[in-house]
Order: sequence, then structure tokens, then C-alpha cells
Amino acid sequence: MKFPSGTYGRQRLEFHPAPFRPPLRAFAALVFPWCDGNVLICDIEDRGWCIPSGRVEPNESSLEAAVREAKEEAGAILQDVLYLGCYRITERGEVRWADVYAARVKELVDIPVEFESKGRRIISLEELPAIYHLWNPLTEAVFHYSAEILRRHAATMDSFNQK
Repeated sequence: MKFPSGTYGRQRLEFHPAPFRPPLRAFAALVFPWCDGNVLICDIEDRGWCIPSGRVEPNESSLEAAVREAKEEAGAILQDVLYLGCYRITERGEVRWADVYAARVKELVDIPVEFESKGRRIISLEELPAIYHLWNPLTEAVFHYSAEILRRHAATMDSFNQK
């Protein structure tokens, strides 16, 4: 599948689907948390409504960062966390990478008070363009891709469990 490129301020964004892995350690991780066909987004100070995301700490993997950010920003306990691919982020000749995951929401808990999230919502894909902080063809394509990957994973697991 070919994804369009996008921009965020002066940054150019390109999405590379799995099995591609970045040549350098990811500086950030993002997760698309799904709940019964809808997506969980959070209201982040200085960003607005978006999926949980954040920097990968020195002592953690990007997967651990994605799981941590989902809990901190959205109060989401995740399951079936799947690697989707990564964003290549270019700005003024500098290249950075952000790993991207999709997951199912297992449980919602209170959002920790000390973090930057102002709230959470579970909404449909159709509602996203009106409120998502960075809606463009690339964002839309990766949202749809994440939903499809989780749907395929669930179908595979159902098939496996019936055997």
C-alpha cells in the first residue's frame, strides 16, 4: 500500500508500513487505540485532539513508550498491540523516526492528573476530520490502515481459536 506524504509545520512526514523498521532508534511512539470499531483520542495541551503519542525514554522501547503514553494521556490499558510501521520525519535536512502501533483498548482507567491530557473521547472515523488536530490525507490513510490491520488480526485470532 502506498501512503501520501504529509506535513506538520515545517516537517515532512512519510509513513512506511511494516515490516519496514527505521534504521535509527525511534525518538517517539504513537498508538491508534481502537474500541469496538471506534478510536480513542485524547485532548493534549498545545496539540488538541489526537491519538496518544510521545517521546521514547532512554530506558524503554518504542512499544513500551506507546503503551505508557496510552495510559498517561488517555487512561487506556491496551491489548493486541501491533507494530504498523513508522513515520520518517524530515525537517531542514534532519531525519527522525517515530514508530506507530495499533491496539485494542482492554480497559479505561482514570487519566493521571499530573500529565498533560485534558480528557478523552471515543469517536468514529467519520467524526475525526472535524476535530483531529492534524487531519490530512496521510493521517486519514494511516487511521484506515490501523483499523484494517486490527480487523485482520482479530479475524486471524478468531480462525486460530476455532481450530
